[in-house]
Amino acid sequence: MNDTNLDSQVIKVKDFLVHPKLAIPVYQRPYKWNKGHVSQLIGDIKAFYQKPSYRFGTVVLHENLDKDTLDIVDGQQRSLTLVLIIKALAAINAKKSLQGGINKELQAVASQLANFKFQNPVSQQNIHRNYKEIVRLVADFDERLVQFLLNHCEFIVFKLKDISEAFQFFDSQNARGKDLDPHDLLKAFHLRAFDENDDKNKFAIVDNWENANDDSLAKLFGLYLYRIKGWAKGQSAREFTKEKIHFFKGVNINELNSYPYSKSLRILHHYIDEYNSSYYSRVNQHQMEYPFQLNEWIINGRRFFEMIQHYYTVFENSIKQLQNHKKLNHKSREIIHVINNYEGRGRTGDGYTRLLMDTALIFYVDKFGEEAINTAIQFFFVWSYNLRLSYESLQLSSVDNYVLSQNVFKQINDSFTPKELFNMNLSIVTQPKSKKTGDIINLFQSLNYL
Repeated sequence: MNDTNLDSQVIKVKDFLVHPKLAIPVYQRPYKWNKGHVSQLIGDIKAFYQKPSYRFGTVVLHENLDKDTLDIVDGQQRSLTLVLIIKALAAINAKKSLQGGINKELQAVASQLANFKFQNPVSQQNIHRNYKEIVRLVADFDERLVQFLLNHCEFIVFKLKDISEAFQFFDSQNARGKDLDPHDLLKAFHLRAFDENDDKNKFAIVDNWENANDDSLAKLFGLYLYRIKGWAKGQSAREFTKEKIHFFKGVNINELNSYPYSKSLRILHHYIDEYNSSYYSRVNQHQMEYPFQLNEWIINGRRFFEMIQHYYTVFENSIKQLQNHKKLNHKSREIIHVINNYEGRGRTGDGYTRLLMDTALIFYVDKFGEEAINTAIQFFFVWSYNLRLSYESLQLSSVDNYVLSQNVFKQINDSFTPKELFNMNLSIVTQPKSKKTGDIINLFQSLNYL
């Protein structure tokens, strides 16, 4: 690529969207953003409005000299959604709400927005549906939020004169080796959410994140944290994608106003920091850790990174440590030995089954500690390996459906004591279908579940 053909600059969203030459070329895919995308974008505006600025990412333009247009090569979905947001705000505030200069500016911007035309019925339908959703979501925008959107939200815009170079640049930005993982997007989100008082800790926190094995981080989010959080809410949790990162976006601790539910969060958050900086902590040589819980609210910024560091350690070590725990009785040790060594343990479906048992057990220990740990091991073994024995070939879809129909995760989430959890009925296996699971079958028989 010839760098002399590349022009880049940071542009306010409002200035970008009113450019008279802006166009969406016919080769672009239809507008397909759904309510989830719209809600996430508006949520980000609300989350960061107290920051000096917020960037929605990059836009790649082709300077089409033949048609005298600036064609959007990358960034259509975000750009069009922001057009809809500004139009909705202008319509809502044409007769009420905003006062003075900011309303005049909003109306002026709305009147100059690029007028994109769409013939594709998919685009038309999604635009109509999303606009109605946006009207509902921005109804509470006040002067500060509108001011932030118009004057502090930005794009990084790359403009190229050659269409092939524009697509080449688009590919290099979005498919350089591989696309950004969802956890990379979460890293960027929570760095932006840092409280000003925490900025001094950013370097050390980012350093810890970067030193963690990237595959291990992807595994932590995709296999464990996402599925536990999803299943605990009674939702399907098959694959962790960019569309699912909202599971790990929480609350900005200093922007919760006086909501009653936020008081305990603020007390806990500030008390721990106060204690760790006090002379009591220095005298005792003791630092208090934040008591993270898998099913609790996430505090954006520093606490998110501390939480991930905490669970990175938990999921790396907990199962290994538990196998040798002195509280385990003979039957629990036998179960662990069998699931570590039975003939079919290396198959994909068996891996899913072991994942179910490990994640359920860690979720349990995270909430109840080692209370009734032997009962828990036997309970989760029977629950998870019941699924393995019921199928010849086990796919992820079957695993997800099984969890939602006999949802141990939601039961853990909703129980106040282990006794409530263990009152859940477990199915008895009548006719095992799985091969290479003889040792598992023997255990089921000894536990009277076969």
